[in-house]
Amino acid sequence: MLKKTTLFKSLIAFFILFVLTPEAMAQKAKDVKVFQINVWQEGTIVPNGFDAIIDEIIDKDADVVVFSEVRNYNNTDFVKRVLESLKEKGEIYHGESSEPSLDVALIAKFPIADQEPMYKTKDTKMGSILKTKINIHNKDFLFYSVHLDYTNYACYLPRGYDGVTWKKLDTPITDANAISMANRKGRRDEAIEDLIKDIDTENKEQFIIVAGDFNEPSHLDWTNETKDLFDHRGAIVPWDCSILLQHAGFKDAFRTKYPNPVTHPGFTFPSANPAMEINKLTWAPTADERDRIDYIYFKPIGSIRLKGIKVVGPEETIVRGAVKAKDSKDRFLVPKKTWPTDHKALLATFTVQ
Repeated sequence: MLKKTTLFKSLIAFFILFVLTPEAMAQKAKDVKVFQINVWQEGTIVPNGFDAIIDEIIDKDADVVVFSEVRNYNNTDFVKRVLESLKEKGEIYHGESSEPSLDVALIAKFPIADQEPMYKTKDTKMGSILKTKINIHNKDFLFYSVHLDYTNYACYLPRGYDGVTWKKLDTPITDANAISMANRKGRRDEAIEDLIKDIDTENKEQFIIVAGDFNEPSHLDWTNETKDLFDHRGAIVPWDCSILLQHAGFKDAFRTKYPNPVTHPGFTFPSANPAMEINKLTWAPTADERDRIDYIYFKPIGSIRLKGIKVVGPEETIVRGAVKAKDSKDRFLVPKKTWPTDHKALLATFTVQ
């Protein structure tokens, strides 16, 4: 009897040491890559831009792709065209055609369980929010693909430009309260409030990701440390959308990995693009207009973890109407060939266990 007990204990010890090692547990974890990209009018602005979008999806090996600036031009179906082009290259993705009221879309390597827009008409001026449910590696994911109101772009005020007309101001506006009041004339904060209310009606066991082009900076970027950088001109601004999502329990994936906005600004707009003339890429040519306005947010739950995130796009940047060499510690995934957009994109990797 004693020998059997000793043998049993030895087997248990072997199981703990060799089967449940961190290395073995890590092998069981599976990655989920989320690629967020503003495709600049479906890639129609950049020569061969649509083909470049397909190249980037394949090159980055994305499991889920969130698109902004979908137009379905000339009665074409952007999602259908993307799926067919990927299939021709041996890549199988799933997606549903976007409705006329939307300028966002989502495709995935996994079947779409359910999808619906939050706003069904364009006259709300709230931007677009598409809600998609997908089961990935036996975990329920809920995605909100967003492209928010582009008007009243108040981050241009301290840079000496009007946020509505994009014309140069006589004097920059640097008062944080005045900037916030101008910003709230847009409908971005209302859209995020609606999104948070919608989330409150959902199953709390889902892993929730909010991704897209917000057309608004983050309060995590306009801080005391950056007030004298990037033409902020002393302004420390509590940008609404990022604060609302933070209060709702969401984490900004980029700032989670790179909390220092000085060393890792993570700018996504405007992006340098060697295929385009500089005057097509900048809206405030005498200013440092760079900001982070594209995001991947997530709500922590269970065993799903953020593994990493990188900026996707050319390393070069645009400052005062000119293309400059990389001037930060940001790590980039550079384009395979042509870069299809005036934004940089994001690729976040989550681990599912």
